[in-house]
Amino acid sequence: MNYNMKKMTFLSTVAAAAMACSGCTGAKAQPEISADGNNASEESVSTVYFIKEITPESLVKIYNALGRKAEGDNVAVKLSTGESNKSNHLDPNLIAPLVKEVNGTIVECNTAYAGNRNSTEKHLEAAREHGFTSIAKVDIMDADGEVKIPVDGGEHLKYDIVGKNFLNYDFLVVLSHFKGHAMGGYGGALKNISIGIASSNGKAYIHTAGKVENADELWNNLPEQDAFLESMADACKGVIDHMGDDKMLYISVANKLSVDCDCNGDPETPKMGDIGILASLDPVALDRACVDMVFNSDDPGKGDLIERINSRHGTHTIDQAEKLGLGSQKYRVVTIE
Repeated sequence: MNYNMKKMTFLSTVAAAAMACSGCTGAKAQPEISADGNNASEESVSTVYFIKEITPESLVKIYNALGRKAEGDNVAVKLSTGESNKSNHLDPNLIAPLVKEVNGTIVECNTAYAGNRNSTEKHLEAAREHGFTSIAKVDIMDADGEVKIPVDGGEHLKYDIVGKNFLNYDFLVVLSHFKGHAMGGYGGALKNISIGIASSNGKAYIHTAGKVENADELWNNLPEQDAFLESMADACKGVIDHMGDDKMLYISVANKLSVDCDCNGDPETPKMGDIGILASLDPVALDRACVDMVFNSDDPGKGDLIERINSRHGTHTIDQAEKLGLGSQKYRVVTIE
């Protein structure tokens, strides 16, 4: 499907500028660009922070740059624990200092497909094998059931079905591994708070655009592609409305850029090199910036990932999330050294 070239042109200017500034000293903001290519007011533009070096120290540094502290008695850190030891999930050694900094609990929900994480017992074992239980408490949020939270103004969904324990948390750190995805085109912040926080049955509900609420019925009820992507945006709205916009922040690590998600136990080997760490208080701007940095990279191996995103119309999720008022695709990049 066709990529929105107009949006790509002006947003790539910002992303390319950020990449060019990776050798700057300190933090430097790039020019603000609006949809018509003219300068945009500061109020209409979201800030995306970028740091090229992927280290534990960089993760803590970019978290601090956001200026929003993860406060509360129960802080959730949502990430993917990875399907297998071959999966490209985030390294626990990379994220451990950040998780400790926010005093967070790693949260997940069971999958809707047969594999190593479709039951709580197997999921916790996978988390242990992959090293996550050694750095923090791990909560499989639908271990004790699921609940419905409302989706106001969604395209397809009237509610989102999430793990019951999601209601226990008063702040949410969305820590995503940005990469490709077999069904969504790419996986980033928006997928992490939609499919990722949905219970096993909730994942089926999103994937089928509200047709079924049973994981066993998922694969016989898949809708046309855009309806699925729009339903992910719907689910995002349910989560953000429930938490409150000021009780969330978003960090994405763009490394091990396979065309396959961490839900794949035998993913395709990444063809392009790592990009860096990006973070924002706006999930729409963050996902848009990550996609733009892939498209504007000078890495000759980017073609497979671009094809994966385009062939699944992946950026439609971003468009729909913006339409639902979850953020803006107009952004500026602040590069941190």
